Parts: sequence; structure tokens; C-alpha cells
Amino acid sequence: MAKQLFLNLPVKDLDKSVEFFTALGFSFNPDFTDENATSMIINDNAFVMLLVEGYFKTFTSKPVADARSATEAIVSFSVDSREAVDELVRSALTAGGTPSEEAQDYGFMYTHSFQDPDGHLWEVFWMDPAGAPQDPVA
Repeated sequence: MAKQLFLNLPVKDLDKSVEFFTALGFSFNPDFTDENATSMIINDNAFVMLLVEGYFKTFTSKPVADARSATEAIVSFSVDSREAVDELVRSALTAGGTPSEEAQDYGFMYTHSFQDPDGHLWEVFWMDPAGAPQDPVA
């Protein structure tokens, strides 16, 4: 079973991306940072590698999607409260991100999303620790 997760995303301007995600409260591992890439720390076992597009292309023979016009993935992560969802999305928009979808309230789960400066879709969610409502067993 996998022990860690590394998501690789192409970016046009690494400095701009680092500035954007720093404004959202993320930090970066300097041991995995140079002019081509940086490792954004999500938690002890999950990381997002932000790779300058030209460098990203060296890892694949397929064309790189333009995230501003096509969706290649939706990156989702949880936070501790409904309020933290809205706060993080507000911070993203203030830091130069753009709106994505409207907030969705499912009762047991609350989600909202934004696009980073490269157009990647990010979804922030809170889920009630009690979980989804269960249908009563008849």
C-alpha cells in the first residue's frame, strides 16, 4: 500500500505559484525546490510538486493540458470547519485565484472551490466527523 502521495502539477510561473500558495498558508520543502520545481507540503504524507511546464513535459510523452480551458483533475482537500472552507477560498481569491464553482452544502459536508493562477481546480471541503446520514435499517 502507498505510504505517501505526490501530485505533480505544471505551472507557468513557479515564483507566482509559490507566492499564491504561501498566501493560502502552505509551506514548501526547500530540499525539493529549485528553479524547475518545488514541493508544497499538504501534510506529512501528501505533497504537490509544482513543476515549471517545460520541466513537467520531461516526465510525459502526452500533451500537457491547458488547465485554463480543460480540466485534467480536481484537487480536493479537507479542512477543520465550514468557516475554514470559506476563509481559504476567500484567501485564494484575494491572492489571485479565480472562482470555480459555488459553495455546496450537503449538510454533513460543505465544499467550495477555486482555480489557482494556472487554472488548476482546487476543492476545499469540511465533512462532519459523524459522517453522512444513514438510512435507518428496517
